[in-house]
Amino acid sequence: MKTRLQFSGFLALFFLTVSCSDKKQVFQSYKSVGKSWHKDSIVSFEFEAKDTLMSYNLFLNVRANANYPFSNIFLIASIESPDGQIKKDTLEYTMASPDGTMLGNGFSDIKESKLWFKENYNFSETGKYTFKIEQALRNRNEVEGVEKLEGISDVGFSIEYAISDKQ
Repeated sequence: MKTRLQFSGFLALFFLTVSCSDKKQVFQSYKSVGKSWHKDSIVSFEFEAKDTLMSYNLFLNVRANANYPFSNIFLIASIESPDGQIKKDTLEYTMASPDGTMLGNGFSDIKESKLWFKENYNFSETGKYTFKIEQALRNRNEVEGVEKLEGISDVGFSIEYAISDKQ
């Protein structure tokens, strides 16, 4: 009986946590890149912005496994606004601890990293925005990028409300 009550309590806590986090979520999507992420493969997401007053937090999401050979990752992320203006950023994120353990969430060998892209971001106009993400990793002392980045299975993009009253 005690085990059953503990399990019920765990389930209630789990669903409470999931339901609270969903209230902040505005958009989330993932795309598979196969067994490796080719340097010419640009992952793209579209979002219809309807509010220019609200602030949002934007995240790049990467699912990596034990085959990922680096401790960091370089990404090029861009935002194309409805009027055609494009803003690009080159970003670096840590993917593994110094001992080689993959960072991120997950119980299996696949770890999901939720990486900050933009904090308190306001869409300048309503309409369709396109977000593009590409990998830009290079081996040390090499000019050419890594052609096929092993260990990355999925790339995602998410948008959440930035203010606490949406929690």
